Amino acid sequence: MGGHTAADARPGRGQRLWQRLRRGRVFAYLAIAGPGVIAANAGNDAAGIATYSSAGSQFVYRTLFFMVLVTIALILVQEMSVRLGTHTGKGLAALIREQFSLRLTGLALVCVLLANTGLVVSEFAGIGAAFELFGISRYIVVPVFAVLIWALVLFGSYRYAERIFLVFSLAFLAYPIAAVLAHPDWSAVGADLVFPHFLASSDFVLLGVALIGTTVSPYMQLYAAAGVVDRGAGPDDYPNARLDAVSGAVFACIISVMIIIATGATIGGQGPLDSAAQAAQALRPVAGSGATLLFAFGLLGASALAGAVVPLSSSYAISEAVGVERSVSRTFRQAPLFLGLFTFQVFLGAAIALTPVNLISLLIGTQVLQGVVAPIVLAYILILSNRRSVLGAAANGPVFRAAATTAVVAVAAMSLLLVGQTLLGVLGLA
Repeated sequence: MGGHTAADARPGRGQRLWQRLRRGRVFAYLAIAGPGVIAANAGNDAAGIATYSSAGSQFVYRTLFFMVLVTIALILVQEMSVRLGTHTGKGLAALIREQFSLRLTGLALVCVLLANTGLVVSEFAGIGAAFELFGISRYIVVPVFAVLIWALVLFGSYRYAERIFLVFSLAFLAYPIAAVLAHPDWSAVGADLVFPHFLASSDFVLLGVALIGTTVSPYMQLYAAAGVVDRGAGPDDYPNARLDAVSGAVFACIISVMIIIATGATIGGQGPLDSAAQAAQALRPVAGSGATLLFAFGLLGASALAGAVVPLSSSYAISEAVGVERSVSRTFRQAPLFLGLFTFQVFLGAAIALTPVNLISLLIGTQVLQGVVAPIVLAYILILSNRRSVLGAAANGPVFRAAATTAVVAVAAMSLLLVGQTLLGVLGLA
């Protein structure tokens, strides 16, 4: 009898343990695998790695203070994006269509499509560059991965595909280790993190705008807002969505800062990067002769993740603006415009990536374009988040409004400075 009682007790304890484990898995999923983390990690894609590596290679640690400001801006806009999504049940494009004129909505969509098209090309170029580090032709791997990414979203489980790609991109966690093992001048790192060390040169400003473009990319906000809506998150889920957005932004920016430190310590002062192989050298302190392999592994995963997220963000935006079905859980027949746009962007991006192109120049140029487009999308996000007619009591308070306005104005000022310098260069005055 006593043995029977003990046996009955054991399943009870096991069941309670299993319930605790299940709760832990749910919390881990909310904190790690949400749209905020996915969007922020997609920002550390091929274009991001190229831009951060170039920052360290050209200017060593001088851009670190700038990255602190960009990190704050990313946290603010990611939080506003998921707040809009959870409290309204609508994506950013749908809200822009409802709150602004059709002409302004069209302007936003054209800007997003223009920037995202260049970015999709850069993602597939990154996939090709990862394999070319080992002598495998991009003409073989780019079409294969285009079909794979397309098939996973249309016929498989995109959520499962996200996990696969994120596991690949975790290879970039080697950068913090490389940053330490490279023995940087930590006093210089600390000084450049705390105090501004800007340079009055067009190259520095150009790279600064590229850092804005790759860190505060419009597609990230579009995907973050649409993602929480697609998951069915409501106002009660906002605390978890906010944690997801903020933690994702912080994690992604820590990695980007470590990339700058690692490249600054190992190849700083060499000037602009000319190839992905040069960027891989920053991982040599931690990987030795395996640096190229580790870099290629991470570049492949990050590019594949963004190669799915970027076209999905465009598809979400246009479908929301038009007011048709948009969800990764729908079939092609149920959401023809949404999945048709995704299909078009994936294969167009892959096709252009197969043309003769310098990866580093393409990636940084794309981020400059993102930096010019970002203020337009961010202005919409700020205005929508300030409106009580949209968010009610969840609208921006005075302090948050002031901080967010400062961030958006700063991003816009940097972008306008780039445009001004570009025009002066065309006129031969710079």
